[in-house]
Amino acid sequence: MSKKLCTLSTGDTVYLYDKSIVAFFNGNRKVLSTSIYNGGYHENFIAVYNHDAKQGAGMPCEMLADSYIEHMKLISKRLSLEPEKVSGMGTAASMENAVIEGMTYKELTVTAIVTGGIETNGGRVGDHADYYRPVEKPDQFGTINILLFLDSDMPPGTLTRALVTCTEAKTAAIQELLFGSNYSMGLATGSGTDQTIIIANSDSGLYLEDAGKHSKLGELIGKVIIKAVKKALDKQSGLNPARQHDALRRLKRFGVTPARLWEKYSSHFNNLLKPQFLLCAEDLAQQDNMLVYTSLYVHILDQYFWQLLKEKEATAAANEILNILKQNYTVTAVDVKKPDVQNMVEAWCEIFNAIIYKNTAMEEDTVANKKTSL
Repeated sequence: MSKKLCTLSTGDTVYLYDKSIVAFFNGNRKVLSTSIYNGGYHENFIAVYNHDAKQGAGMPCEMLADSYIEHMKLISKRLSLEPEKVSGMGTAASMENAVIEGMTYKELTVTAIVTGGIETNGGRVGDHADYYRPVEKPDQFGTINILLFLDSDMPPGTLTRALVTCTEAKTAAIQELLFGSNYSMGLATGSGTDQTIIIANSDSGLYLEDAGKHSKLGELIGKVIIKAVKKALDKQSGLNPARQHDALRRLKRFGVTPARLWEKYSSHFNNLLKPQFLLCAEDLAQQDNMLVYTSLYVHILDQYFWQLLKEKEATAAANEILNILKQNYTVTAVDVKKPDVQNMVEAWCEIFNAIIYKNTAMEEDTVANKKTSL
């Protein structure tokens, strides 16, 4: 499938073809790219692109050469681009799920084209690393890929500051979704393979020297990227506020899974089959009371880890929340002894399973009483 996606305010044209989104420049551009392939600062590029590297739906990414750089050169040739005059990004995200967002203030326009998905690769900066290698890792492809077009001229340093603002905005979007890292107990700040290419219009009569949060350019970058990243994550993998309205998704980064809950439940109770339990757990996890108080409970643990709460404060607050859940659902369970992951997770799991047992036991009694009355 090939189609023209849009013409930007800069006059640059954006096309979708050969599983790639390619922006062809209509004049002189300053480009800052985080890609391994022709990354860094350049003023002689004719285009930039984002490429879906999957071989097919549900299939792994393809590598056309032994190194990532050589692979991307071949992709550039496949796209009929001069390999030395472009920068490109590879991803496992579908180009059909790309999001285009723009904002204008007076004569300034900022446009972002974003693809993204962090369900399997989302992590928090500072998480334990996978490798140390002084050359590029050839089999890694970007997960949140951003093409950011700034319709103004600016010095190279301001373009670099725009990259910082863009990255902050991407992280803000992910944290507003409260998505947990897949590699630690922290909230994700991005994926390990995110890439960004920022393009400024050298031919513009508008010249700006600030892209930080106090500048209008920085404000537009922030708003556009937050909106585009959230939409892209939703389109690619269904990551959105509605899906995050789930206590189990909030606790996943602490090792709480339906399988773990079933293991604990089946060791104490024998009134449910596993599929019955899983259905009950899914329903309970999405109930308003359970979600709200679990969210507060988890944030106490975060603040204790960040040294914003003392042990005594965190323990007392955690038990207050557990007591609210006990009262709301009229169950009994243990209290937290200290605010570490094991204690807090065990206490929460016990209450959660006690609620499921109480609810299902009551249903069984109701059915039995109806049969008796008949």
